[in-house]
Amino acid sequence: MSEEGFEWDDRYILVTENLTKAFGGLVAVNNVNIKVEKNKMTMLMGPNGAGKTTFVNVCTGVLKPTGGKVYFDGKDITGWEPHKIYKAGFVRTFQVPEPFLGLTVLDNVLVALGNAGENPIKAPIKKLWIDEERRNIEKAFEILEAVGLSDYWDRVASALGAGQLKMLEVARALATGAKLIALDEPIGGTDPAYADEILSYVKGLLKKWDVSFLLIEHRIDIALPYADYVYVMDRGMVIAEGDPDEVANNPKVIEIYIG
Repeated sequence: MSEEGFEWDDRYILVTENLTKAFGGLVAVNNVNIKVEKNKMTMLMGPNGAGKTTFVNVCTGVLKPTGGKVYFDGKDITGWEPHKIYKAGFVRTFQVPEPFLGLTVLDNVLVALGNAGENPIKAPIKKLWIDEERRNIEKAFEILEAVGLSDYWDRVASALGAGQLKMLEVARALATGAKLIALDEPIGGTDPAYADEILSYVKGLLKKWDVSFLLIEHRIDIALPYADYVYVMDRGMVIAEGDPDEVANNPKVIEIYIG
């Protein structure tokens, strides 16, 4: 597929072309070219302040780019509003999870799934939405099983631990039918044992749920082995890319992490 002279490669779900975001004289994202392959976990790593979250914010419409292009699933989505990008299937989670803390784990997923019963015209006529509600409950339990939260379905979200809240965010993203989920530091604030469990669950979702992941992380000792392909950012630029072993042994990467 070609759009405005750009030849789309169907192996990828997300491609950025010279993506740039400047705040006055500060260039937070500087001519970044990244490709996220379908049904793979692509990792974007770098020290704090490298520009990783800003990059994701530009891709998902939270911030408008200063220059460059963002292509998602064959479409030029540069400058689209966040809700439009969300509906297209590009969903992101946050470093600090933002579920409905007063609702149960199950209800959080059901909200993301939606229901015809929420329509004020259809709501009074139960037969118009009851079958859909049953299907959604089954789907919600299937999602909770996939992310390791099925035993917590009736707990209020505010009672969950940090790692469980991160997985609830993943569950809610899956419930939207997302094609690509950007995970912003999903193991931040979690202990190493549970961090491995989180990433194992995420890795297992790729092909079964026909989803791709862009993993933004700086805890490379834990996250790197789970990645299929890795990009490294520093001071707004991509300074290295390759498979995990290549990146781990790259002198530039060693320098920015060890000094």
